[in-house]
Amino acid sequence: MAKKQTDEKYKLTREDKRVKLYPDGKYRWVHEVNLWNNPTVIIDVWKVLMISMAIVGVFVNGIFILAGDYDWETFLNMLGLGMLMLIIITVLTLLGYLLYALLAKGKYVVLFIMDEKEVVHKQMPESVKVAKLIGNLNMLAGSGTGKIGMVGTGMLAKTRTSMNTTLSDVKLLKAQRWMNVIQVNETLNKNRVYVNSEDFDFVFNFLAEHCTKAKVKL
Repeated sequence: MAKKQTDEKYKLTREDKRVKLYPDGKYRWVHEVNLWNNPTVIIDVWKVLMISMAIVGVFVNGIFILAGDYDWETFLNMLGLGMLMLIIITVLTLLGYLLYALLAKGKYVVLFIMDEKEVVHKQMPESVKVAKLIGNLNMLAGSGTGKIGMVGTGMLAKTRTSMNTTLSDVKLLKAQRWMNVIQVNETLNKNRVYVNSEDFDFVFNFLAEHCTKAKVKL
């Protein structure tokens, strides 16, 4: 009989971390994001800063054009300034991300809750351990529907940040298998769903079925 694969730090089996259906009809799972080998966070931050810089650049160039002072020399100066800002922002982003990763001890823990109407992304406080969180989920799995609210008032109710995405409002559903990430984006609200490889297809297909207005990218 093959030996069960276990998480060395928390002594959890891979089965413990899989997506499960609970008595209240919702799917739940826990994912521990490794900040050192999963670049999704730093990519998001860098994109936001780049978009902000691009907007400022367009605005400044527009002022010069409307003033009639825009020529080839001005264009080259603006281009040089833009490249300098790009380097500075990239360096600051990397340093900021490094500091964040160090403070977070290289990881953050996310609890996901999914049903036919929405998917909820709950980033847990650094003090919450994966094993204890999954233990609470196991308690929830063994409870009757009438006890779910009571169980949820404990560790499962703790959250650092929370994001709710209404599936009927999703415009883009995109799979990024190499990072174990599914992008679930509304018009102004962008969510990232992390899921283990074993359940990736199930979660993606479930979301694709219920995100009826979304453009789906595999």
